[in-house]
Parts: sequence; structure tokens; C-alpha cells
Amino acid sequence: MNILGMGIIFTGGRGIDCFEDSLKSGWRKPSEVSGPTDKKYSVYRVDPETLTDRAILKKMRRSDKLSRMAVLAAADAIESSGIKNINKERIGIIVASAFGAHATTFKFLDDILDFGEANVSPTVFSNSVHNAACSYISSALDIHGPTLTVTQFYFSFQYALQLAQAWINEERCDYVLAGAVDQCGAVLEYVYNCKLIQAHDGRIKPFHFEPTFQVPGEGAAFFLVSKRDSRNVFCAVENIRFGKDPDGHMPADLNIIDTDGLLPDESVYIPSLSPDIPAAAYSPLFGSMMIGSAFNCAAGALTLKNQTCYANPVAENPRGIHLLNDTGHSNVELIRCIRYNCHGEKAAIYLKKYKEPAS
Repeated sequence: MNILGMGIIFTGGRGIDCFEDSLKSGWRKPSEVSGPTDKKYSVYRVDPETLTDRAILKKMRRSDKLSRMAVLAAADAIESSGIKNINKERIGIIVASAFGAHATTFKFLDDILDFGEANVSPTVFSNSVHNAACSYISSALDIHGPTLTVTQFYFSFQYALQLAQAWINEERCDYVLAGAVDQCGAVLEYVYNCKLIQAHDGRIKPFHFEPTFQVPGEGAAFFLVSKRDSRNVFCAVENIRFGKDPDGHMPADLNIIDTDGLLPDESVYIPSLSPDIPAAAYSPLFGSMMIGSAFNCAAGALTLKNQTCYANPVAENPRGIHLLNDTGHSNVELIRCIRYNCHGEKAAIYLKKYKEPAS
């Protein structure tokens, strides 16, 4: 399965170029906001000005932020593929999310408490449904293939990719828009800051492992995947594996890990790393998110397409891990993107350099 196009919305802006610029330039200080007790904390929010594309969003006047992020990232994934006259009846849509439209859901519940059941907005209710983003993508982009939403805390993006592979193998679709989206609402920020350790200097420190430091984030990352080829293939998805230790120590040229402060102890990642293979973690660029795997996967795809490695944005390294410390050209064939959940189970996405078929 090949990645033919990518679209990204994150705190640094919209588009693959913005994301690549962020990978090159490194860490930037997040926004600082006030909590319920007026205590300041850091958060990576998407600027509302990033979500003002009227040409794409003209049918979405009453949509919420989550759906707008998803639609724009999905539209950009198709656009970046460069495929002309794509058959939209043969495109499937799979949206992965950890929390769905939780910000809109809590707004709906607040409205019930404030105004009563008879006076709440039906539009707010419809936007609170987890499948709303998927529906908006289908409508805004005029796509008529199968659609599905995957909601799961830690591995939703990995399962979305796995399902996309199944749809393509079964020839249900020629292409699948598979992506992940989550919003950082006030309730989620409050929970994060009560349960986890805030990064008081605004820096997630991926290689501290324990204690961990989090900065809440939000955004969307979508991928147009297919068995077909195009002039703009980023890379191939070689394999997706799950389990306690699904791949042992299979060789790779780079390990990208999802350490972002959302586990109180992330030292579970250490046995998956090797002194012979450099490691990278890009969560300091987009924030602590259950769907951070999608953004790390995008970083891996850019690395393989451009044959350029991107240095760790925060390289504090008290455990002496073999880190990727320099940005520059490198011959990279295989990247492993690693995610652990709170039960010590592992998901690994293998991305492979694309090789054009023999003519």
C-alpha cells in the first residue's frame, strides 16, 4: 500500500510544506492559556485563521472545529497526490480519533443544563456525533465510497491504516483517505493538567521517559493510500503489527517513537530502541495527542520521500539513547513508527522507501 498524498493541520499551520518547515526549524514555544483557576499552562492549538478556506468549507457553515480540521486535511491529501480526475466513487474514508467531537459534546451537555432539553440546538447535537467529521468529508469533497470512524484511545490511527489495507485488498476501493483528528477542548486540557505532569517550560521531553512532561495538542493528519502508483508517491506502508513484542528487533534505519507525555512512565519504549539505530520523536512540534502516531507517520513519509532525516526538536537525553541529532541527507530505506498503550502493548507501522516498478 502506497501513500500517494498527505494533508496536515497542526499548530504550525496547514499543509505538508508547513509541517516540513517545522521539522527543519525545530521546537517553537507553544501558546500559554489560563485554566479554570487562572493558572497558566501551555497548549498547542490550531489557529482559527488556518481553518478559513471558503472554497472547501462553503457547505460547512455550521460545522465545528474538529470537522473543519478533518475536511481541510483530507482535501489537502487528495490535492498533494497530484492525481487528476480521481474517481471519487472509488475512494473510501476512514477517520480515526481518540476522543471524537468531545468539545461539541460538552457544549451540548452545557446547553441542556442551561436551556433545557427542548431548547438545545439540533445542529450542535448532530456535530457531537463521532461520525460527523467523516460525513462532512464525504459531503464537502463529493466522495461516494464507504466511510467509517474508528474511535480508540491509543491505536485508532494504526487500526485505520490496517482497515484501509483490507478495503484495498478486497477491491472495495481504489483509494482510501485514512487519517486522524482530535481537538483539544477545555475539558480535555483540564483532565490532562490534573492527571499528568505539565511541561512548565513548554517542552515535551520525549527521551526523559520518566517522569514525562505533556503539552496538549490538536490537529489532523490524512493520507491518501492505494495499491496504485502516481508521480508523487511518498513511501509504502510495508506492515502494521500489534502485540506485546510483535516485531522483536527487526532492523530499520530509523525508529520514530510516540513519546509525548501521555503515559506517566514511558520507559516501556526503551527496549524497542537499539544503540545501532537512531531514534526520533517529533511530538514537541505538535503536542501531546493520542493520535500523535499520524503526525509521526507523516514525518517518516517525508523522510523517505526526501531522503532527508530531521533532527529531534528536543534532544535532552539523560538515558544516553542513540538520537538523530542532525538534519540532512541520508539514505533511508525502512522506518519503524512505534506506539505503546498503557497496558504495554505495542503497535509498529513500517514505512518503506518507494521503488518504482520495473517498466
